[in-house]
Amino acid sequence: MADDSNDGMAKGLIVGFIAGSVVGAVLALLYAPKTGKEFREDIKEKTGELVDKGEEYLAKAKTKASEIMNEAKKKSDTLILDAREQANSLMGDAERILTDARNKTGGGGTRS
Repeated sequence: MADDSNDGMAKGLIVGFIAGSVVGAVLALLYAPKTGKEFREDIKEKTGELVDKGEEYLAKAKTKASEIMNEAKKKSDTLILDAREQANSLMGDAERILTDARNKTGGGGTRS
């Protein structure tokens, strides 16, 4: 449950960082005293930088998602194995109890 809030916070920080970068870049370009040609070149450059950063964050997010999925698979495999072991143990205990009960009542034979 704590991991979910940490993941949500991380996603919020990433989205906030990207949004802040975009707003800051746009404001910086709008208030800079440049010609139209320089302005367009700056926009193209900043757009390229933002795309690169976005791709970088996306790659990190994919890596993190893959790590989380692998960890979840390991945990689920462990839970399944533990559940099987417990079920086998319970079945063995139940068979022992049933055998003991049959022996105590003298009904050790098979039913027809």
